[in-house]
Amino acid sequence: MRKMKFSRRDVLKGSGALAFTVYASPIRAAAPPPSAITPELIAAARKEGNVIWYTSVDLPLAEKVAKAFQDKYSGVAVRVERTGAERVFQRIGQEYSSNIRAVDIVNSSDAAHFIVWKRDGLLAPYVPEDVAKHYPSEHKDADGMFASFRVWLSIIAYNTNLVKPEEAPKSFADLLDPKWKGKIIKAHPGYSGTIMTATYQMQRDLGWSYFEKLALQNIMQVQSSADPPKKLALGERAVQADGNEYNIFQLKEQGRPVEPVYATEGSPLIVGPNGVFKAAPHPNAARLMQSYMFSAEAQQLIIDVGGLRSLHPQTREKPGRKPFREIKTMKDDPAAVEKSSEEIKVRYTKIFGV
Repeated sequence: MRKMKFSRRDVLKGSGALAFTVYASPIRAAAPPPSAITPELIAAARKEGNVIWYTSVDLPLAEKVAKAFQDKYSGVAVRVERTGAERVFQRIGQEYSSNIRAVDIVNSSDAAHFIVWKRDGLLAPYVPEDVAKHYPSEHKDADGMFASFRVWLSIIAYNTNLVKPEEAPKSFADLLDPKWKGKIIKAHPGYSGTIMTATYQMQRDLGWSYFEKLALQNIMQVQSSADPPKKLALGERAVQADGNEYNIFQLKEQGRPVEPVYATEGSPLIVGPNGVFKAAPHPNAARLMQSYMFSAEAQQLIIDVGGLRSLHPQTREKPGRKPFREIKTMKDDPAAVEKSSEEIKVRYTKIFGV
């Protein structure tokens, strides 16, 4: 295998075709046949005894997914290693550069990471039966390396104790109103994969001039896409400019004073794939967990508990949440994010001074 680069800047030079579909690849190979969960796979996973999952999923949900898997397949313990998507990417890069092979299975809120891992030959081809049967082609890698474990939005939201519904922003443009100066909170693309993806989509559709104007609003800058909803609920700011839709769902359903807003310009669409590493120390347990995570059971769990959206047709949306089909979204483009991520970080830091 060639030396691992883990560069985000030049990974797509000469592969412009990637921009036309979510998971197209310049390296094409036949995807393996679908893999079912068999008694043999379960026995092999139990013999290994452990599986290590690197993820940017919110820790409470990640732990619930891990527990549900452990309850279903006793004898296989899950170790959850949770941090922001950019940190997950950096950690794996550092480990592989040091010849450390610790990660079995990975999830990131930045789908562009999977382009890099696939390019560098780090992912194992594995297609869970549910992915083959039920998932749309644009949400599964053509070569069988990964698929969309979760889908969600980065949204505007407001604190209902501080903002009346009729006065709440309805669009990103509304956030530029002087009345919101000093009242907005926002996450950072240098830490969060969700915000990296959202920032790309917004600068593409609204222009960098939008962010230049937003920076004049004296926003509170935080790291994770989970931070704005939490601080919003505490009343530290009246409005969030971006942040996880699923955190807003969770907080609202707990009775906290938050309300989602789906911008008239469209809300950034975020895709979080899952994949198995080729050098996984527990390969059978990794494959078993990958299959479980794309099952209707696990996908319903991430909806009900995690507030996420699922592409599995046998799942049901939770009552009280705006149906996904009714929401105008911006277009996801991981290949383009990969091309421009370093430029986005530099430009964003220059604009906001953080």
